[in-house]
Amino acid sequence: MLAELLVLFVVPALLAASAGWDLASYKIPNLLPVALIAFFAVFAVASGMTGIGSHLLAGGAGFAIGFALFAFGLIGGGDAKLFAAVTLWLGFSSLLEYALITSLMGGALALALISVRKLPMPAVFTGQSWLMRLHNSDSGIPYGVALAAAALFVLPHTDVFRLAAG
Repeated sequence: MLAELLVLFVVPALLAASAGWDLASYKIPNLLPVALIAFFAVFAVASGMTGIGSHLLAGGAGFAIGFALFAFGLIGGGDAKLFAAVTLWLGFSSLLEYALITSLMGGALALALISVRKLPMPAVFTGQSWLMRLHNSDSGIPYGVALAAAALFVLPHTDVFRLAAG
């Protein structure tokens, strides 16, 4: 029951919070990826998970990949940490699918923002600092949105989800 609660409610809520925070501030607080990692440990114990080593290695690989992308200035630090925390949950069996879907969703998000940024900001929204920042063409892309959306898309097809369903 606890494992199911974590996968169905807690993880999606943390992912949604990460996306929302990134969208509003271009930052993902450390608390969110740390919470995902901590709840994975709780999930592993509550579900009696076997093969945890594969998930730990996937999380390590996610950390290395995220750190490399951050070091090259391609993503933010919060994005790198979120990527690592999500890959811990998804494991190696879903890592490639997650990376591909994240790339597609990130590309779609970038294209949407580029298109919207070419339009003038409606006056009714000019008082919203987060919308002004999002509309500013000098701002980056809040990639945490794509990371979270892809995780929510992939999660129901993972061994973790099947294990939680019991």
